[in-house]
Amino acid sequence: MLKGIHHVAIICSDYNRSKLFYTEVLGLDIIAENYRDARDSFKLDLALPDGSQIELFSFPTPPPRPSHPEACGLRHLAFAVDSIEHSVAKLKQHKIVVEPIRIDEFTGKKYTFFKDPDDLPLEIYEA
Repeated sequence: MLKGIHHVAIICSDYNRSKLFYTEVLGLDIIAENYRDARDSFKLDLALPDGSQIELFSFPTPPPRPSHPEACGLRHLAFAVDSIEHSVAKLKQHKIVVEPIRIDEFTGKKYTFFKDPDDLPLEIYEA
């Protein structure tokens, strides 16, 4: 029935800051950018290399995340990378704080966490 993840939707508090983060820091390509006047909201469709997408939304006054990171619902968003060390170095070039690299006790793979401009927990995982 399911074939994969098509997209993940993220609501941001500062559209321009988040757009810069996801396009310039993480390097995602813009598919489409639309302003929805009735909602006073932007919708930015971003492409990942595997064909999946992130929808970045802005709303005038979104509520804050209820707790971090263990709120009920989506815990974090993980991206596959070829090299943790290379990816961490690129993030640090943009002054992004990155947690120490860990080893997944079940798979033996390397991973680490960082945050987007709204403190959404993001993970990079060496695939």
